[in-house]
Amino acid sequence: MNERYADPDVITRLLEKSRTWAFVGLSDNPARTVYDQARKLQGRGKRIIPVHPQAQAVLGERAYATLADIPADIEIDVVGVYRRAQFAGKVVDEAIARGAGAVWMPFDVIDEAAAERALAAGLDVVMDRCPAVEWALRH
Repeated sequence: MNERYADPDVITRLLEKSRTWAFVGLSDNPARTVYDQARKLQGRGKRIIPVHPQAQAVLGERAYATLADIPADIEIDVVGVYRRAQFAGKVVDEAIARGAGAVWMPFDVIDEAAAERALAAGLDVVMDRCPAVEWALRH
């Protein structure tokens, strides 16, 4: 994997400056990694937006079925792609269409073609990295 998807400056900026993270794949199941990641970032002052076709509310936040269903007046700084790698490209394309500022794909979610599309569209990209681990390394 290309190391440009793990740029320390981009990672630091996204963790420190972002305000709103949409977590695709976030349901109300606390046993899931995405739930833990969203909870941790929420505890650090980030607004989280759950995106899951069956969720209604997660961690006190209203859930939306897709990124496109999130109201246009809500600016999405980062889209966390918590889906299997084979579905990541579709989520990245939705993030591009929605006008998100960045996409973050956690450990083992690798889709270099989707990452290239996001970069070409002007989004920041982090891939195969964990927000909680990266936060711990920087704080």
